[in-house]
Amino acid sequence: MQMLTFLLCFGFPFSTAFYFHAGEREEKCLIEDIPSDTLVTGTFKIQQWDIGRHTFLESAPGLGMFVTITTYNDEVILSKLYGPQGTFYFTSHSPGEHTICLESNSTRLVSFGGSRLRIHLDIRVGEHDLDAAIAQAKDKVNELTFKLEHLIEQIEQIVKEQNYQRDREENFRTTSEDTNSNVLWWAFAQILIFISVGIFQMKYLKDFFIAKKIV
Repeated sequence: MQMLTFLLCFGFPFSTAFYFHAGEREEKCLIEDIPSDTLVTGTFKIQQWDIGRHTFLESAPGLGMFVTITTYNDEVILSKLYGPQGTFYFTSHSPGEHTICLESNSTRLVSFGGSRLRIHLDIRVGEHDLDAAIAQAKDKVNELTFKLEHLIEQIEQIVKEQNYQRDREENFRTTSEDTNSNVLWWAFAQILIFISVGIFQMKYLKDFFIAKKIV
């Protein structure tokens, strides 16, 4: 178990780095499922991409990026305008899905054969800035202390993520059991309806035949 926890520390915190294209004032959003009290760091960089020439262009003056972070219940926890590149931070107050939306503020893209914005985005969940602390370390003892504290933070974040996933699994199991129970009762109700309809039809046909003196 200790070896597994040690290996997990190298895979945690989670990081998602990618790029995507967007047009003028086109909003792009992504959803991150985050535990409570978790630091999320996002780093982005905007480049103007010429589709016809397949090359990067000089960015339009005043090019920036609106970053908006909302929770699953539409609570806005961050809404800010950044420059062509920057880093944003936020801490989740409650577990669940958080929506990260980015939208450029430019409507003056220089275009020859058509151009779009290429946005590089790196999302890190549960990571604290360790490099700056190590750079300020006076000796190896302080450096090892900072690394140990960072390792402890990572282990705590792993435990927090495990507890969050355990709660999600419990909620999912409860929902599944309730659904199965409802399906069972609905099937039982259908059987009763079919039996009642069959009895009513038999009685109706019997009364009809008697009234017509067929039997």
